[in-house]
Amino acid sequence: VSTPGGEGSFSFRIDYPEWGRYLLRVVNPVSGHASGKIIYIDWPGWAGRAQRENPGGAAMLSFSADKQRYNVGENAVLSIPSSKGRALISIENGSRVIDAFWAETIAPETSIDFRITPEMAPNVYVNVSLVQAHDQSANDLPIRLYGVIPILVENPETHLSPHIEMPEVLRPEEEVKITVSEKNNSACSYTLALVDEGLLDLTRFATPDPWEHFYAREALGVRTWDIYDAVIGSYGGNIGRLFGIGGGFEEDEAGEDSQSSARRFRPVVKFLGPFELARGESQTHSFTMPNYVGSVRTMVIAGNESAYGSAEKTTPVKKPLMVLATLPRVLGPGENVSLPVTVFAMEKNIRNVRVSVKSNDMFSLQGAQEQKITFKEPGENIVNFELDVKKKIGVGKVEVKAVSGSETAYYEFEIDIRNPNPPVTDIIDLTLDASLSRELEYTLPGMIGTNSLTLEVSNIPPVDFGRRLKYLLSYPHGCVEQTTSAAFPQLFLGDISDISNEIRNKTEKNVRAAITRLQGFMLPSGGFSYWPGSGEANSWATSYAGHFLLEAEAKGYDVPPGFRSSWIKYQGRAARRWQKSSDKYMQSGLDQAYRLYTLSLAGKPELGAMNRLRESKELSIQASWRLAAAYALAGQAETAGMLIAEEVPEINEYSGFYYTYGSRERDLAMILETLTLMDRRSAGASLAMKLSEALRSKRWMSTQTTAYCLMAMSKFAGSDGTSKKLDFTYSRNNGDEIKSSTTLPLAQIDLHPGENRNGRIQILNRGQGIVFVRLIMEGVPETGDQSTAQNNLNLKVWFTDMSGTQIDVSSLRQGTDFRAHISVSNPLGADLYKDMALSQIFPSGWEIHNTRMDEVSSIEPVDLPTYQDIRDDRVYTYFDLPARKTKHYSVQLNAAYTGRYYLPTVYCEAMYDESVNARVPGKWIEVKKTE
Repeated sequence: VSTPGGEGSFSFRIDYPEWGRYLLRVVNPVSGHASGKIIYIDWPGWAGRAQRENPGGAAMLSFSADKQRYNVGENAVLSIPSSKGRALISIENGSRVIDAFWAETIAPETSIDFRITPEMAPNVYVNVSLVQAHDQSANDLPIRLYGVIPILVENPETHLSPHIEMPEVLRPEEEVKITVSEKNNSACSYTLALVDEGLLDLTRFATPDPWEHFYAREALGVRTWDIYDAVIGSYGGNIGRLFGIGGGFEEDEAGEDSQSSARRFRPVVKFLGPFELARGESQTHSFTMPNYVGSVRTMVIAGNESAYGSAEKTTPVKKPLMVLATLPRVLGPGENVSLPVTVFAMEKNIRNVRVSVKSNDMFSLQGAQEQKITFKEPGENIVNFELDVKKKIGVGKVEVKAVSGSETAYYEFEIDIRNPNPPVTDIIDLTLDASLSRELEYTLPGMIGTNSLTLEVSNIPPVDFGRRLKYLLSYPHGCVEQTTSAAFPQLFLGDISDISNEIRNKTEKNVRAAITRLQGFMLPSGGFSYWPGSGEANSWATSYAGHFLLEAEAKGYDVPPGFRSSWIKYQGRAARRWQKSSDKYMQSGLDQAYRLYTLSLAGKPELGAMNRLRESKELSIQASWRLAAAYALAGQAETAGMLIAEEVPEINEYSGFYYTYGSRERDLAMILETLTLMDRRSAGASLAMKLSEALRSKRWMSTQTTAYCLMAMSKFAGSDGTSKKLDFTYSRNNGDEIKSSTTLPLAQIDLHPGENRNGRIQILNRGQGIVFVRLIMEGVPETGDQSTAQNNLNLKVWFTDMSGTQIDVSSLRQGTDFRAHISVSNPLGADLYKDMALSQIFPSGWEIHNTRMDEVSSIEPVDLPTYQDIRDDRVYTYFDLPARKTKHYSVQLNAAYTGRYYLPTVYCEAMYDESVNARVPGKWIEVKKTE
């Protein structure tokens, strides 16, 4: 009912009231929340005529027990409103009927008792079927009434009470002794964990309670039917629904993979056990507390057959003299940073303290390496040390030491020295005839420590597999397409290249990580969203990710449970419902053809949808070839051959804003895959040469194009059983010769360049045919691109204080809150710019304020992005940009650490179209101390 009766009140009416108890529950129709107050209304009159006129189900029998919770051994007493007749009492749990018996009933109420046994824990359900005498005339109720209530049962013998004895205060770097016993002297097995309380607070982690888990309330698992209606002349009613109530007590009532090699925070996490504890005994465990200041929680989880228990104790970790140092999350080469060191004097005897700092070769310390502090009373004081970051990358290590008399405190930490600029690549190409040798001189680009050097030798047209694959792996954006693209070619790397065990293990790890990450994109419908958290399936991404998972499964990888069935159902529904779109960006059925191809690959071809698409007018070249592949996989080679021409078609260049994320080269790679599938290698050879030229060139390729070209070339090369043997030797800087040979068409050798920027490679072709040699050199430059670019895109960057006044960030006071603003404009009037990516990397001394964590969002209205990825030192923003439109994005920042830092280039690009991009160069900035 929802009849308003005035402010704070309402009225209702029961059309067919009958004898019994009514439960009134008030529900808010907007939020769906029910009021906490339960109201019962007893209705004694009207003789139940409604039941005869409008029988909607078996009449509900309302009865009760004398208690809600019982201990084993007690008697439960049921009070059943009744007349003369019989009652069938059935005691049931989540899996079976424990007991059932008949009882004679009397008017107006019958009391029935039964004993609580251990097998009834943690709860049972009492079902009562009350059968009234056939000839009774006291009421007009149905001949049979039905009711069920839960009864909670607790067995004291299932409880354990572990006890923890340990000091009330712990000291870092000293031995800690923990004694574990059981209060009731019971024997048990247990585990002991000691964890940093701050870590536990991040996720509101509660000490596990195994008793609550194993004795959680169970739902009723017994289904009940009867045949009263078939054998009794008088109305018996229908059991309108089966009762399956209870459970849910275990639910919570409260309602970027880091590439860093530095461990900024070393938490206390100790796990000991399992141990056996005999009856009446106790055990003592000891370990040395790490150099840590804070508090830890000690947790004991105990069990013994069917008995369980847990205990916890939180203990501070401190000492009379403590020290703490802080630095930004990351630093860059050539930067300068002020290292604040906080010294805590916790007792009166701490007066004079000497503080010193040491670092590894990633830093040079400016000024004094030791400073002195005097305390008049317990408290804290701060001293600063100046650090210059050397022009190299790696892991910086800093050790701070404080000494006062016999008390010594240490603090050590690591920090990543990273270069935020994109890498640059140089390539040396040559063709080497049989029995000939050549010497290659090289100079590595970029900073020392950022370099990689790869020797690639093949007897097929070179595809630059190493460089292109590195591009996919280092690509910073992580939508479902890019996640899939990074892993897809790695499935076939072992088919074409004789890779080392190290590379093989790394490849398998990357593929498994991609499979795990893709689970975050999969929707309950079976489709895949483009960004995590989106509720809308993306047509092409669903086919592309599904294609990858099918290929990974064929290679022996474990795919998500239930993926295949739910994904096939989604693809099948989408295929049957597909309608041709007039939108040119849909490419005349290519998305449907790819969907049908993946269904055929999964062994579930939709032949009806395939035939319908084949009869479609104006089917694009790309769709025809992909549909031919679907027919070939479905075993209809003749139909597949009729769809495609003898000659490989020419495909024109087109924009990357299509819904399939494609390009001319991506589509040619799909055609090459089809030719390989149909065993038309002669036609595929010329196409493979075209793709080889594109891959080994320095031209830009999107992630989709790169991945599909590498995959298609791998399948084409791996399907050729007549490949010549690769046989060659190489040496570096006139060192020892290393022999290498393989029957696979590609050999990749990672050469570790070390600290030497210049070098020579000597290579000898010992085989009988021509080989293609590539030396791929990569490095990260010291500073980013300092030029400004506006390619079919307008990009503007400015900064304001929190009131909106524009400011110069070249020099800021420490603690200043401010905003970075970006406006991006599409100056063209024809195209919708899809899948734009804005990359903002901020100086090490600035901290990003993530307004998504606030109860109130940004105070300044900005455009809502499609997706935004906020990391330690950068923000990636993704959006679509209509023609002649401008979008504005803002990031709140804080000048947190004093020093001199580099503000990298701001870059915006269309992820699938190289012709649309813009950049604003970076500069050096400074954060000064507050006066």
